[in-house]
Amino acid sequence: MTTLFTEIDERHGGQHGRTAVVQYLRSDVADLCRASFASQDTRDDALSTAACVAYLCGWKAYDAKEHGLAQRYYLQALALTGEAGDDLHGAWTLRILAHNGMDVRQPRHTLALAEAALTRVHGRVSPVTEALFVVTRARALAVAGRAKEAVAQIRSAHELVLRDEPDDLPFWARLWGSPHATVASHTAKTFRALGDHANAETHYAASARTRGGMPHQQRITALTLAAQGRAQAAQGHLEEACTTWHRSLDLCGDVHSARVTDEVRAIRSRLTTFRSRGVRAAELLDERARAWQKARR
Repeated sequence: MTTLFTEIDERHGGQHGRTAVVQYLRSDVADLCRASFASQDTRDDALSTAACVAYLCGWKAYDAKEHGLAQRYYLQALALTGEAGDDLHGAWTLRILAHNGMDVRQPRHTLALAEAALTRVHGRVSPVTEALFVVTRARALAVAGRAKEAVAQIRSAHELVLRDEPDDLPFWARLWGSPHATVASHTAKTFRALGDHANAETHYAASARTRGGMPHQQRITALTLAAQGRAQAAQGHLEEACTTWHRSLDLCGDVHSARVTDEVRAIRSRLTTFRSRGVRAAELLDERARAWQKARR
């Protein structure tokens, strides 16, 4: 059920099926957590999986821009991993909290969270799993203005992710798709924080390319392409940006996500400058984006 709900979320956006997931957590999952178990290991597995459902609810709240509620779900997930005695899964939840702080532009504690998460897992998980924590620290370092260290951590993350197969991921990390795409995406965000738009464009493109054959990754691919277009526009590559944004809109059709809605609005805002320069592609893209917004009202 957790895998199914997560795939539906990525395919259709956080607002699709949100009530069903929350109700599942409050009824079936809550009842399960209060049940008697045949063994301690079975109980711990159940609580750890319940944590996955809790932070999926948090992710859906984040996708709706309800950031306080999202954080409460993440903290509940962290409590469940603690109750399960699953230190590694708890580190994953700290990683989620670090990214959430950077995403909502409240980065005060994000480097400490990223470093605490990495310290917990270092040497205790496969290299491909550790890469996901290393790239989180890289992004936090970039946000903290420590560029040289951030770039060194990016290098380490890419070396680690190439040393194992994705099948080595534990369940709680495997839920969120390809580790190669994730490392590429967060590498792009790291370079974006450093103001390096050329490298950001390259890694956004790599992330979108890796996810291109995964239909259940529709929302994240749309958002990644939108970000790639931003990086292209920042370099003055206007025609390329419009082409990339068209590809992003191709994936937005049945996605119900406040983040996607904001991204389409931001694309239209950037196109205002393009249109004033007489870029025909910008006019055509703006018409398409406006039609998408109208259909959403």
